[in-house]
Amino acid sequence: MSEDLIIQTQNLRKLYGPHLALDDANLSLSRGAIGVLGPNGAGKSTLFKCLLGLITTTSGNGTVLGFDIRTQGDLIRSRIGYMPEYDSLDPSLNAIDQVRYSGELLGMNPAQAMQRAHEVLEYVGLRDQRYRKIESFSTGMKQATKLACALVHDPEILICDEPTNGLDQRSRKFMLETLKRTVDDGGGTVLMSSHVMDDVQEVCDRIVMMHKGKIVVQRSIEDLARQIDREIEVVIWGGASTMENALKESGLSVRRLGRVMRVTIEDENTIGLVIETAAKVGVQVRELREYEPDLEDIFLLIMERLGSHVKGTADLMTEAHTGGERIV
Repeated sequence: MSEDLIIQTQNLRKLYGPHLALDDANLSLSRGAIGVLGPNGAGKSTLFKCLLGLITTTSGNGTVLGFDIRTQGDLIRSRIGYMPEYDSLDPSLNAIDQVRYSGELLGMNPAQAMQRAHEVLEYVGLRDQRYRKIESFSTGMKQATKLACALVHDPEILICDEPTNGLDQRSRKFMLETLKRTVDDGGGTVLMSSHVMDDVQEVCDRIVMMHKGKIVVQRSIEDLARQIDREIEVVIWGGASTMENALKESGLSVRRLGRVMRVTIEDENTIGLVIETAAKVGVQVRELREYEPDLEDIFLLIMERLGSHVKGTADLMTEAHTGGERIV
């Protein structure tokens, strides 16, 4: 195994009775910020539990930081911080005691755990609230406390499951900046699972995408964006359906989002053809520019190639149907 890779799995399979949760999952990850994407039931949570050594794999093998996921789970967990989506805090405790207790559970002595609790609560922006009871916290403060619990033992890898779930815009911004700082300044590694594409794109430069228990993509976002056809984005006024039909009749490939048309650039004549078509059908072109694809475009394209019918990020939390080729 390569020394540059901190997580590796080979043909990892996990069966829950007749249900195949992981299907020959092969993963190779180096340090940095990685987004883990996929619909509900894709196998993300099962993969995390296997990597943490919390559940026994049916077959296959893997290592995390050089430790075997089948036999050295305790050593792996001592080096990984986990921020779960579910509420894992004791509402009767104040923040400092909750974080200190998390450190002690990970094997830190009480004095060391208390010192680190003060440090990480300041790091996540809760210095002035550390003696307040968690039951009085807002959702954003609870999320920050969970992050502090995950960071108390200075882990080499941080796994975050929906870290911005339920946060307002200000709290969301602070959470994402904290995760980025953990990677950029602290040299750590973040595995971030989220259905909010903008959040993943803001923190991560690579993605792992899962579907039906398979890992179908593990690649940089920049590399994936280069594989999407260049498009012109046209904002029109009046006669959107007429414009869409006319563009298609001209032989152009069109993706329509209300009054916005995204037209695949076929050659140097595409822009002129779009303008001519608009004049011909009598619609106004309000804006026309080359479109740069974002992570949601990439996700939807991959799902389309897998034979699924996902309309947007709201559908990420629903089960999809596959029938296409594997994308690697």
